[in-house]
Amino acid sequence: MRAEVIAWTVAVLTIVYLAWRTVSPLVTPIFFGLVLAYAAYPIHRRLKGRIGKRKSAALLTAGTVGLGGVITFELLMISVRVAASFYDSIVEFFNWLMIQPLPPEVLDFLQRFSDQLIPRLSDYISRGTLSIPLYLLQLFVFLLTFYYSLAYAEDISRQIHLSLPRKNRELGERILESLNRTLGALVRAWLVLNVVKGILMTFGFIIFGVSDIYTAIVAGFLTFLFSFVPLFEGWMIWAIAAAYFAMNGSYLHAAGIALYGFLLVSPIPDYTIRPMMVAKDADLDETLVFIGMIGGTWAMGVKGLIIGPIVLNLLLVLLKEWKRTINEREPSHRHPQAPSKPAPRPQG
Repeated sequence: MRAEVIAWTVAVLTIVYLAWRTVSPLVTPIFFGLVLAYAAYPIHRRLKGRIGKRKSAALLTAGTVGLGGVITFELLMISVRVAASFYDSIVEFFNWLMIQPLPPEVLDFLQRFSDQLIPRLSDYISRGTLSIPLYLLQLFVFLLTFYYSLAYAEDISRQIHLSLPRKNRELGERILESLNRTLGALVRAWLVLNVVKGILMTFGFIIFGVSDIYTAIVAGFLTFLFSFVPLFEGWMIWAIAAAYFAMNGSYLHAAGIALYGFLLVSPIPDYTIRPMMVAKDADLDETLVFIGMIGGTWAMGVKGLIIGPIVLNLLLVLLKEWKRTINEREPSHRHPQAPSKPAPRPQG
């Protein structure tokens, strides 16, 4: 009997391990497919009453493919030009630094740093170009997840509620409610703040005379897209503009666009305004949201920006439940107090 249990345990663990190895490369597109389906569900809920849930999901998926295809094509064309321009700008920037009257130690350090950075940057751009088939596969998985999550949203929600244990059903309902509230706040804050950052970057390019209106709009659009990528967050757009001014001797303009971007685009708004928006919308502590975003991104990459605050909020729900349970059990462990003696009657 014991040997049979061990054999079944090994078999189950092996299957789980192989299943995880199979799914793990696709976790990111599956995760963002679910998040986008959650964000698009209010539109799906209105459409499904008119055309049906599957047609509504197919229409939204087709719209995502159409819009995403146009954006991806434009972004690919822009990215190729931007990557080439960025690479040339970095090379020119280091060449410009090397002819400045700097101490020999500083020049040696810059030369060594340039010798390591430039080849790695070139290799990174080349690997990004060769990774296009992998991106297409992830895009396909993302679209499938998005479609089926919308088409069977009610069934998924029903199964989740049915799987809640009867004994702790109230706790499960609170966890799901907290998850829904926090995820909704994160999605709304992410979208709203990134749109505002893109608009501000466009105005910044126009105000400081970085480029014409068309290029400024493209810079704002790239800021919006890069703001979804942790560590980039749109700061690289104003950094390129500042480097362009510095190489041309316009140090005042370089300092102005850098200060403008640092305070209004990235990173200051990501660490101040975004946690405040999420905390206010989800009724959470700002410090908790901030720690969740930073720690989650550090531990899990781009997914952690959303998962981190959710996990910490769920932990807070569990701690409150644990505290409530302890408080309910405390009176039963207290020693009963002896009844107080009646007060003597006043003698009249």
